[in-house]
Amino acid sequence: MRLLFLSVEVEPFAKVGGLADVIGSLPRALLELGHDVRVVMPAYGMVVRDPRWGAELVRAQFPVAVNPKTTVLADLYRVEHEGVTLWLIDGDDFFGGVERSQDVYTPGRDAYLFFSLAALTACDLMDWRPDVVHAHDWHTGFAPVFVRERMRGWDAVGTCFTIHNLAYQGEFAKDTLAAAGLPERLWNAHQLETWGGVNFLKSGCVFADQVNTVSPNYAEEIQTEEFGCRQWGLMRFLAGEGRLRGILNGIHTENHDPATDPRLPAHFTGEDLGGKGRCRQALVTEAGLETGPDTMVMGVVSRLSDQKGFDLIVAGCDGMLSLDTALVVLGTGDPWAARELRRLETKHPGRVRLFEKYDADLAQRIYGGSDAFLMPSSFEPCGLGQMFAMRYGTVPVVRRTGGLADTVFEGRNGFVLESRNVGDLVAAVARAVMAFRDRPRWTQLVQAGMRGDYSWRHRAPEYVAMYRDAVEGRRLHVARAEA
Repeated sequence: MRLLFLSVEVEPFAKVGGLADVIGSLPRALLELGHDVRVVMPAYGMVVRDPRWGAELVRAQFPVAVNPKTTVLADLYRVEHEGVTLWLIDGDDFFGGVERSQDVYTPGRDAYLFFSLAALTACDLMDWRPDVVHAHDWHTGFAPVFVRERMRGWDAVGTCFTIHNLAYQGEFAKDTLAAAGLPERLWNAHQLETWGGVNFLKSGCVFADQVNTVSPNYAEEIQTEEFGCRQWGLMRFLAGEGRLRGILNGIHTENHDPATDPRLPAHFTGEDLGGKGRCRQALVTEAGLETGPDTMVMGVVSRLSDQKGFDLIVAGCDGMLSLDTALVVLGTGDPWAARELRRLETKHPGRVRLFEKYDADLAQRIYGGSDAFLMPSSFEPCGLGQMFAMRYGTVPVVRRTGGLADTVFEGRNGFVLESRNVGDLVAAVARAVMAFRDRPRWTQLVQAGMRGDYSWRHRAPEYVAMYRDAVEGRRLHVARAEA
């Protein structure tokens, strides 16, 4: 099949979170299965002007009629990377001024409307019409809408929409319809109207032939009021129609291999863990920690937010450190969390260290050098951190939610807190510390995690099945319309 991916971040070009990792690896797995894949991303200045990628301008100043009053002249660039073709699109310098990954989510509503429509327009321009358009997260939510309402001759093209995090939905005023050049008839609660405004994520879900989340457990959770973020009724409706499923994320295992990763100070495997100890010592030195052989080093690589459990980590830090542990955190985000972690650094010198920045290489050294990995998230659509950690022989301590519940199992490859409270977190860390001091048992936990299959080998075919369902559903719809 011909598959068109739309995403505002793609690893290694522009990365903020796990979405970039998925879009950087899933298309490659689909390519290996024999499919023709194009990935479309905004033409950020930091990508187009970076000589490493060799971005080639293939179409200049082609018109995109976003609405009857606004036509934007767009530029289309092409990059070939690991066998996958990446198209980059800009117009009116919506994205050309973005020079840092941290800013890829700042362009705004009109930029994202333009991006989705320009990506579809570019397909016709390049004489490459997809069988399936696969949009990711709210920024591309209008792509399925445009396929149905704006693209002539695309009636048989299937559409899929992936929810990477239901909490972020893209809510704007009613004038979004006019900005998108869409008719007033779509302004109803069953299509584009949401609580008096327009919701990009809901729009994508309503118009897509198939919708998925990034883990089976999260697909169930978002059908409840607790996790449904005001869309749980829609999620139940989609599930009832057979249009909602959960597909667990994978990772790029070749780029995340402790036996070959050039970012690690030493290499190791599940059968030969000698290099793991050297990675640990290098991390302890880099972080300025004061540890003994029985000190369990806990790593965190995450956005600083309560969603990721930093309220629990801060509140439970004294209790966890009393168990003879040390804490290394890498991330940026909530100023409150950063301030509290700085306070804990001062209170516990040599036992707590915060690296408040984005540093992909340091992230790998933390995955490879920590003994345990903390991830007590309040909710977690899938989570890749626990997979990276286990791949690098680091035992996760997580809360049972979303994709964490699908990948980490108490006493088998990690430790799990059932409830979201400080006592449960400290108790789970205490169980991990007891196991850490039982070296044979700890080695079994480490090796169990390293043996796990976190690749796309089994997950990519599930996406193929979803694409086939989308195409078949679209063909049936067209056949009924013609009848």
